[in-house]
Amino acid sequence: MSYAIRIHETGGPEKLKWEEVEVGNPGPGQVRVRNTAIGLNFVDTYQRSGLYPVALPFILGSEGAGVVEAVGPKVKEFKVGDRVAYAQPVGAYAEVLLRPADRLVKIPAGVDDKTAAAMMLKGLTSQYLIRRTYRVKKGDTILVHAAAGGVGQILCQWAKHLGATVIGTVGSDEKAAIAKKTGCKHVIVTSKENFVERVKAITKGKGVPVVYDGVGKDTFIGSLDCLRPLGVMVSFGNASGAVPPFNSGILAQKGSLFLTRPTLMTYTATREDLVKAARELFTVVKSGKVKISINQTYPLSEAAQAHRDLEARKTTGSTVLLP
Repeated sequence: MSYAIRIHETGGPEKLKWEEVEVGNPGPGQVRVRNTAIGLNFVDTYQRSGLYPVALPFILGSEGAGVVEAVGPKVKEFKVGDRVAYAQPVGAYAEVLLRPADRLVKIPAGVDDKTAAAMMLKGLTSQYLIRRTYRVKKGDTILVHAAAGGVGQILCQWAKHLGATVIGTVGSDEKAAIAKKTGCKHVIVTSKENFVERVKAITKGKGVPVVYDGVGKDTFIGSLDCLRPLGVMVSFGNASGAVPPFNSGILAQKGSLFLTRPTLMTYTATREDLVKAARELFTVVKSGKVKISINQTYPLSEAAQAHRDLEARKTTGSTVLLP
């Protein structure tokens, strides 16, 4: 028997329960992994609160790293003792868990388990956002909301590495300093400044070709106003709440804009896409061009406190839960 964090009903952080669970032997195509580190993400709070419906009871968590304990039939790529990491499917808030082998990747030498766990979901998200959803290129000026957050820090560093000028928004002066260190040439503190006016000023009225918005409700309409004609609005998260329904005609009025609501699941649906994306992510992290900032760690059994701090915007960078 091992322990996991599970919810039996949706609601606040107090719904997270540290419980004994049974983990069986891996079946065909499965691997049993003993977690060494687990990543914390905003999507975990969406599932816990009920914003994203889940079947109950439910073990939260979308990313982690660990060691292979057992290998099921028909699994050829992994063996006992391999260090592995994963982003999805859910169920990561556990000491031991079964994983589909085709969703695992090997952790290369030079990347520790905490870093791997902290960067799988956020790093792979950053990879598809700036390499596929809108392919950031040298000379671009882009807008990244929540630039001091986990995805934001990776996005900003990677975009700078690609030769882009990064405008980042943050909620406080403390986070502004972090955003500056992680690649933002211009930082807008939204509690003090109107980000639309600042973006227009920075771009001399032209606007940006892409906005990466993981905040949602509070920034959505303003983000559209920051785009140049034919710009791309990438809405990939709801940290402030879900974007309310709107008339799609507004996209025409604001310059024939493109809107996408992408997911990592779609961009890594095939084994080939997952492995390719992970390889590119590990390479840029090992190069030192993108650094993964793990600024908080909590025991897995104290996941409720980690959720409280995340939702209160007390965390920066990545947070890791330790079994």
